[in-house]
Amino acid sequence: MPYDSTPSPVRPYIPASAQLPEMTLRALVMGIVLGMIFGASSLYLVLKVGLTVSASIPVAVIAITLFGMAKKLGGRDSTILENSITQTAGSAGESIAFGLGVTMPAIMILGFDLEISRVMLVGVLGALLGILMMIPMRRTMIVDQHNQLKYPEGTACAEVLKAAATESSREAAGEIREAGSEAAREAKRRAFIIFGGFGLGLLYKVANISFKGWKDTANFMFGAPLKAGSVGAELSPELLGVGYIIGPRIAATMAAGGVLSYLMLIPMIKFFGDLLAVPVSPGTMLIKDMGPDDIRSAYVLYIGAGAVAAGGLISLVRSMPTIWNGLKGGLSGMGKGSAADESVRTDRDIPLKWVVLGCLSIIAVITVATPLHMNVLGALLILVFGFLFATVSSRLTGEVGSSSNPISGMAVATLLFTCLIFLVMGWTGGQYYVTALSVGAIVCIAASNAGTTSQDLKTGFLVGSTPKLQQYAILAGALASALILGPILLKLNDASTVYVPAAQVAPNLRVDASKLSATGQLQGPQAASDSNTYKVWHKTDTVGGPAGKYFVKPDGEVAYLV
Repeated sequence: MPYDSTPSPVRPYIPASAQLPEMTLRALVMGIVLGMIFGASSLYLVLKVGLTVSASIPVAVIAITLFGMAKKLGGRDSTILENSITQTAGSAGESIAFGLGVTMPAIMILGFDLEISRVMLVGVLGALLGILMMIPMRRTMIVDQHNQLKYPEGTACAEVLKAAATESSREAAGEIREAGSEAAREAKRRAFIIFGGFGLGLLYKVANISFKGWKDTANFMFGAPLKAGSVGAELSPELLGVGYIIGPRIAATMAAGGVLSYLMLIPMIKFFGDLLAVPVSPGTMLIKDMGPDDIRSAYVLYIGAGAVAAGGLISLVRSMPTIWNGLKGGLSGMGKGSAADESVRTDRDIPLKWVVLGCLSIIAVITVATPLHMNVLGALLILVFGFLFATVSSRLTGEVGSSSNPISGMAVATLLFTCLIFLVMGWTGGQYYVTALSVGAIVCIAASNAGTTSQDLKTGFLVGSTPKLQQYAILAGALASALILGPILLKLNDASTVYVPAAQVAPNLRVDASKLSATGQLQGPQAASDSNTYKVWHKTDTVGGPAGKYFVKPDGEVAYLV
């Protein structure tokens, strides 16, 4: 799409000339605390089922409720801009949790320890990098393409905030609601629809999930000649709402991808691979023994990752004129000192010079941080893939929403490209596994947070927030959430760690114990039956048993797979 230097003006709910309390201490602190809570719950969810749901709207509703309770206790009424800052700071935890949850456990599966320093560094650096890379694209994605990119959760969140606007906010917006007037009735009707929908969705999920009233997914598998073909649906109110907001065209495109995968690619792979007597890489099972989800995980996932990467490159090339004009506008103001202070309030961003300096500082830390096992090439790959997928994520989030954004596909694509480059360079040792995964993890978190930042900035654009203050708020929220999610991830892992006797998975497996220095003991319930101290062996190949972490007896006999 060509760059439009004069996009159609959009009147925000709170005009730029209005001066309302916005980034107050109570709004920021509440947002950070809610972000930590939602980040922790999202981390558990992604480890259990592999997905998360955008936290912006729940955080906004909780903030409105808590501020309303504080007012009844004699406190000051909140403004819509304060509520916007709270939901902005509180939304960061969910996106960081997703990035950590889909990448960091792979390090343990490969047989390496998951150090707290590595997890925290990956979370902090990825989160901050994604936010900083999104800032120069705000005018391009949010303002110039307002009519093309809907940002479903961001638009819905803005409607929630406007429906619950307090009297001071309505006065600043010039919205007069006299008792019994048409405006008052319309406002009540909107509020009833929005919060009624929220209540209906809550009741549905409680009855469905908490009380297990009915299955939330329905599946039907076909037989020959469409063997392994299947049709399924997830009966979810949040997905129904996202589908309504994004509209029939984008929803039909997403459905078409599912049809292509489950009614064409999977049956084709099953048909042509049914007679093979050996597994086909990267799968580890015979295709004849695979179900639809097995084929999806082993083969179709990588086709999708390639499609995401190719589509992202095409989208980036097509958007470059727009992005370049936006960057050029930002670069032209880098040396103007206080000129930004004279600009319109609703068009102020963090100055580009600080964004560039911040990105360069993050790349420098990535390069020298010992726990990441990173090198200069890895840092450059993070910069390139980070910019590519932050752009792709921001655009896709605008089209299909955060909940449907294929972040995991971007992570897989990053890992595929990184591993290919490492293979060409001859870097195939165990240390480079961690380097490649660290690259993928930071890029995954950066892309996820870039999409979340876009949603928040869209909300702010519609309600009339100051972008600069929103950007500070989400940076603070992301930093706080990233610092606590690492310890929570390790605690969740420790709570569910199982010690499998080696005889069950790797009989007769031995190793030279004199070459092992690290030691460990069983933790959790199994520790009551075995208090011995063992040598720790990080096995990175599959010879004699699966890769992973093993406890070894002093004579070299392997005792447990951790």
